[in-house]
Amino acid sequence: MGSTSGNEQNTDSPSSQEPQKSSRIEPIRLPTAEEVRGQDIWNNCAVRSVVSGVMGGGLGLFMGLFLGALDNPIMQDEMTGRQQFIYTAKQMGRRSWSSCKAFAVMGLVFSAAECVVEKARAKHDTTNTVVAGCVTGGAISARGGPKAACVGCAGFATFSVLIEKFLDRHD
Repeated sequence: MGSTSGNEQNTDSPSSQEPQKSSRIEPIRLPTAEEVRGQDIWNNCAVRSVVSGVMGGGLGLFMGLFLGALDNPIMQDEMTGRQQFIYTAKQMGRRSWSSCKAFAVMGLVFSAAECVVEKARAKHDTTNTVVAGCVTGGAISARGGPKAACVGCAGFATFSVLIEKFLDRHD
């Protein structure tokens, strides 16, 4: 059966292998007034920081619930099922609240520092991330003294840059 049916297409021509490219040029569209207002609101450092703090708190809440559920009591063999349930519920509550506060502060401080540095430098680059990471790490670990603040600064700045490069936000 060497004959070809009418339904088969000839794949020898280059145009059948590549889709047709559209040469249509799209006109430039100006943003609407609502879009401009939305951008102005989001460019406000206070708004951006509060939103980041709330989102960080939410993330911390869920992480605390998850990690608290994994925490086993030391005297697990001597506890009844009800006692284990109550212990786990309390641990979930403690961990979730603690993580919620820590992540909210971290998100708020990092976002505020990055936004302020970005506006002051009028550039959007990795230097902003380094400075914001240093400020955040230093602020979080400042209670441990100057040495802890320096280590926190260096550690969080490094972590921030690694995350930045991983997400590849900048070209």
